[in-house]
Amino acid sequence: MRHNKTINHLGRTSSHRKALLSNMASSLILHKRITTTVAKAKELRKYVEPLITKAVKIDETNKTHHYRVVFSYLGNKYAVNELFTKVAEKVGNRPGGYSRILRIGNRFGDNAEMCIMELVDFNESLMAIPAKKDTAKKTTRRSRSSKPKNSAATEQKSEE
Repeated sequence: MRHNKTINHLGRTSSHRKALLSNMASSLILHKRITTTVAKAKELRKYVEPLITKAVKIDETNKTHHYRVVFSYLGNKYAVNELFTKVAEKVGNRPGGYSRILRIGNRFGDNAEMCIMELVDFNESLMAIPAKKDTAKKTTRRSRSSKPKNSAATEQKSEE
């Protein structure tokens, strides 16, 4: 039975899994969007969201400590710098849920379920969609108009 076993080991040893999640988290932070399998994305979400929370809830008294803690997880100073400057600034007012998983179907080789994992506030394609404006009431194509099509012709006949 699987009682209390919440970690998906992803078929890897502990050190391999830590390296995999560290590299994927760095890639996600640097590129804002990655393509991976759904199982890896679900584990990556558990790994990267606490790091983003650490970057958001930073104050001047323990700034260096937070940098060092996050660097111990990521191991990439460029990703840490990006996280604490651009990402934390953009998602600072969000109460959580910094990442999104979009399923894109199955991989051809082994039929693994694939997805796109992205940081929520960095999706320019969704942000570029303009808000819907209230337009005039549209009529359906199957409805008939209140007047016949050749109402002008019928008016001329009625006048004669």
